[in-house]
Amino acid sequence: MGRAYSNDLRERVVGAVVKGGLSRHQAAAQFGVGISTAINWVQRFHETGSVAPSQIGGYRPKKIAGPHREWLLQRCRKDFTVRGLVAELAERGLKVDYRTMWEFVHAVKLSYKKRR
Repeated sequence: MGRAYSNDLRERVVGAVVKGGLSRHQAAAQFGVGISTAINWVQRFHETGSVAPSQIGGYRPKKIAGPHREWLLQRCRKDFTVRGLVAELAERGLKVDYRTMWEFVHAVKLSYKKRR
């Protein structure tokens, strides 16, 4: 994912449209940005009064936490499969996908090795 354009460039494009009288297409061509980018910046300016970008990314809390995490740690002491754990958690009321469960098992360094 790329970085946001600078506020200076955003202000120049919006200024050219609002104060300079250029169309959004002309301003986009003059400053070398995409047409939809110029349109979105002007729209953002009219809605919020600012051209600053909104937040990119952010913190997302773990789905498997609290009592579900404790239960899983106890449950993983005996044999398990990742798909089986997904099904068991769904029965307990927490819907997670295979990837989430695999990342949890990997993060806490759990594995079940079959022995002959």
